[in-house]
Amino acid sequence: MTTANIREQLHKQIDNLPDDVVEQIVDFTLFVMARRQIAPTYAEWNNNQWRDFTLEQFFREEDEVGYSLDDAQEIYHP
Repeated sequence: MTTANIREQLHKQIDNLPDDVVEQIVDFTLFVMARRQIAPTYAEWNNNQWRDFTLEQFFREEDEVGYSLDDAQEIYHP
């Protein structure tokens, strides 16, 4: 199995896990990266990248509640 296949399978599995388990995976990943002195890639994100990420999370497809752009603008105040 190639590294690309492993990554793809892992991504699919993570997408189906509960949020608290995903948070534990993130913590473990950050721990391993710190031990190997690998800087997290998001540390270099600019404000636009963080905004895009936040909006993607806000409008996730599996979210059962419908949101509009007006809803997001009411909540988001730069």
